[in-house]
Amino acid sequence: MPQGQAPPGGRLHAREAALRYFLDTEYNGWGGALLSLALVADSGEEFYIVLEHDGPLEAWVERNVVPYFDSVPESLRTTRLSRAAAAGALGFFLAGDPDPLIVADWPEDISHFASLLVTGPGLMVPLPSCRFQLVALTGFSTAANSAVPHNALHDARALRDHLTAPD
Repeated sequence: MPQGQAPPGGRLHAREAALRYFLDTEYNGWGGALLSLALVADSGEEFYIVLEHDGPLEAWVERNVVPYFDSVPESLRTTRLSRAAAAGALGFFLAGDPDPLIVADWPEDISHFASLLVTGPGLMVPLPSCRFQLVALTGFSTAANSAVPHNALHDARALRDHLTAPD
């Protein structure tokens, strides 16, 4: 990667303090493959990737998710990434944060995130530590409050905005 160029989905400089990262993913139906992942930090930094997928898609996903993959700022659009490249980009984004807290409103989001950290038998993205928080949002839907429903970045922004809004 050329010096001074951020990796796919990412930022350029390491952080020095732990942050909360609001997570959303899109995947190919219940139990299906990860298709996209976004993190939105307390600091405002954003990470967004779309993974390569060559298998059949659930009809609902094909209609309601796939058309919106590129409905993100130009600076966050990338080519579709292999699983290995996506894992590397995620590791790079979180590098420098000594204890990131990943916040999600759905268990499958955490499952897909954690699974992406695994890069092979006995191998994972190098992180010093990582914590997860699952929040129950009774009566609140990230998709219903998202600028682009079922786009991981916009849904992660909606989650952050809801959880950080003043009372």
